[in-house]
Amino acid sequence: MKKTTYRFSKTAVDYHFDAGFRDLKEIAAGRRTILVTDEHVWESHKRLFKGHDIIVLKPGEEYKVQHTVDAVIEQLITMEADRKTLLVGVGGGVVTDITGYAASVYMRGVAFGFVPTSILAMVDASIGGKNGIDVGPYKNMVGVIRQPSFLLYDMTLLKSLPDAEWSNGFAEVIKHACIRDREAFGLLEGENIHSFRKNKIKLAAIVERNARLKSAVVRKDEFESGDRKLLNFGHTLGHALETQYELSHGQAISIGMAYACRLSEYLEGFRDTERVVSLLGKYGLPSDAVFNKKKVFGILRMDKKRIHDGISYVLLSRIGKGVLRSIALDELESLLYGL
Repeated sequence: MKKTTYRFSKTAVDYHFDAGFRDLKEIAAGRRTILVTDEHVWESHKRLFKGHDIIVLKPGEEYKVQHTVDAVIEQLITMEADRKTLLVGVGGGVVTDITGYAASVYMRGVAFGFVPTSILAMVDASIGGKNGIDVGPYKNMVGVIRQPSFLLYDMTLLKSLPDAEWSNGFAEVIKHACIRDREAFGLLEGENIHSFRKNKIKLAAIVERNARLKSAVVRKDEFESGDRKLLNFGHTLGHALETQYELSHGQAISIGMAYACRLSEYLEGFRDTERVVSLLGKYGLPSDAVFNKKKVFGILRMDKKRIHDGISYVLLSRIGKGVLRSIALDELESLLYGL
């Protein structure tokens, strides 16, 4: 088990790369631990959960709401969890969001850690301390920024991951390459999902590379006053699409990235839209969709990045170089309608 520690403003987070689920016993030694997971992960890995106290959630983004958090808290009370109890979210991004949020408010805050079981959670959702829930059509509208105590990476947990979830997760890998890692973009162009699934060393390396990239960005800007906003590339339009249509997170932000590239052509002189679109397609991700622009823009107007009549939008000046640009909402609406 290889441990790397990243220090944030109020705490340190231990990253256990090349680890196994069995290592959780050592990481949580001497503490009462309650695991939080969902029905899909529970059914796929029952053997691993044997002997643990566990809370099992309904799977899916539609359950990432306050009602689910309330249910978790009620179960914690029934289980007599106290301030020394450690909550461990074992699952994808929905599970880690709910676990981190519930842990942050239960008894005004108990410790928590994550065992991510999807590519998306390993490279993005479990990292950075953002723990939140959706409110109606507004994604992640309520939440906190509070870091987990640890992240445990067990690559064998990906064996049960459905095919669609591989594409879903690689959307975030491509996003990181677009905004911050030109070399990784070229690497991704030379590979594909099948090659990563077949070669566990390559897979572990790309996951660790992305986990470290995001962690470095967050460590410098934990509360999103500057460069951390770059991690929202594709997410402004993507989140609005995700809440209105039957799209996975990866599909929605993939479309959002393609649209952001086209905006970048107009506003930043970006010249590699087709290269980005081609890479998205190679990893099974869409780059366009027919949608009700008026309806979607109505949701986008309430994005958390909006300030007064403008919004901070992430664009590309070149592959590997994301930039922030404040765009007036009226101008953005006109630009999006023209694409």
